[in-house]
Amino acid sequence: MKCNYAHVLLALLVLPGTVVFSHADTNLSAGLDQFLTPPPAREARLHGPLVYGVRPGSPLLYRIPCTGERPVEFRAEHLPPGLTLNPTNGILTGEIQQPGDYPVTLFARNARGGDQRNFCIKVGDQLALTPPMGWNSWYIHFSHVTEATMRHAADAMIASGMADFGYQYVNIDDGWNIKPGNKNSPADLPTRDAEGHLLPNKNFPDIQGMVDYLHGRGLKAGIYISPGPTTCAGFAGSRGHEAADARTFAGWGFDFLKYDWCSYGDHASTKTLDYFQQPYRVMSAELKKQPRDLVFNLCQYGMADVWQWGGEMGQCWRTTGDLGNEHDTDLPGFYHIAFRNAKLSAYARPGAWNDPDYLLLGWVGGSHGSHPTTLTRNEQYSYMSLWALMAAPLIFSGDMDRLDAFTLNVLCNAEVIDVDQDTLGRQGRIFRQTADEYVLVRQLADGSRAVGLFNLSGQTRTVAVPLGELGLAGHPIVRDLWRQQNLGPCNGLLTAEVTPHGVQLLRVQTQNH
Repeated sequence: MKCNYAHVLLALLVLPGTVVFSHADTNLSAGLDQFLTPPPAREARLHGPLVYGVRPGSPLLYRIPCTGERPVEFRAEHLPPGLTLNPTNGILTGEIQQPGDYPVTLFARNARGGDQRNFCIKVGDQLALTPPMGWNSWYIHFSHVTEATMRHAADAMIASGMADFGYQYVNIDDGWNIKPGNKNSPADLPTRDAEGHLLPNKNFPDIQGMVDYLHGRGLKAGIYISPGPTTCAGFAGSRGHEAADARTFAGWGFDFLKYDWCSYGDHASTKTLDYFQQPYRVMSAELKKQPRDLVFNLCQYGMADVWQWGGEMGQCWRTTGDLGNEHDTDLPGFYHIAFRNAKLSAYARPGAWNDPDYLLLGWVGGSHGSHPTTLTRNEQYSYMSLWALMAAPLIFSGDMDRLDAFTLNVLCNAEVIDVDQDTLGRQGRIFRQTADEYVLVRQLADGSRAVGLFNLSGQTRTVAVPLGELGLAGHPIVRDLWRQQNLGPCNGLLTAEVTPHGVQLLRVQTQNH
């Protein structure tokens, strides 16, 4: 018997004024009320990864992701010595000196109910045990970013609820320091002080205060520079100052560094493997000397098969060129980036992630300000599904001032994020790729499989996968992750009707798990 979910009526919890629709009637471009993700429960519900990596003695900062009506009271059992939990805002802080695994149980409760969640703090030499989640300024502000922008983005991450689902990094991209010779920075304006420390430009009058502001909200701060003499936009780079810059970034309190190739390639006589590795090896060594953890993002566009060695130096590495420069052909550019990134599934693992670039959803940037994405709603659900299945960093780079309800509906589905944050750390593999269909399958820590059935064509079509080929026997339970609804047991053939450029993202689990 095959299992077909084309005509299952959804029984969703919906807000007043929303529409309940059948599975066969999911034209996502039809109306603003037709969202797939149901609203979160009003009772307290804990979210986020089940593991967290930190080095011995490094400051730990973690805002426990939790939805539900406020106020919420937080507590923890078996919290290791050196850590403190703020019961009002759920922010964990402190330091753990001794290496080891520290299992903790987290609790949250509000007036409507409570929740608990196991959480393991792994103190050792690995960071980013699940893919980083957050926001980056580039694709909306480009090199015109300001300190006020970053503070406002942090406020929006809290106010919108993104932080309640695990988004935590607020990352500055290019444009924060001095650009010699431009109209705002005379050629004789120094890029560094007398001791060689980088100087922020006038748009960042109090960069230390900005980082403290983010940390006070339980969020983490990221920064950007190039290993070359200048960045992509012509601002000062780190070449010859790597040790000083690592100390500066750590001294300011940053938690993440994006190291962008840019001008480095203009200053080398040979192009051996060592040539491609050297700048990242140098900065990686300097970051490891610092008294705080900085997640290291190798941004060098997939050169020299970086996925084969990037994990020796950092926690994530770009596998392709900029997604924003990927020109649409028969499909939007994110598909083509995903097709290339998905082939590298063998190289992803906890603490080492393939990075296919940012989530460009909602309102995105342009030469004349932000504008709505040209992606259909189907395509935006497919985009997020691909990134989750590929264990990609979930870094949004759209307009934080225009976080409309639909964009948040795509970004903030706890069950989809759980796939991305799965502790097994195995990237989804390509099960099928044709001109019309794309199927990714990801093994999860509990023995289940996350299956993405993607329709690449312009017409609704049925996509089917034999369950035996997924390594599952018996009558597994199938759950629709976007709609957060069990679809029942299935035997033989997993099949679903998928709308044009749409996706069915399913979790398939044997009943003995």
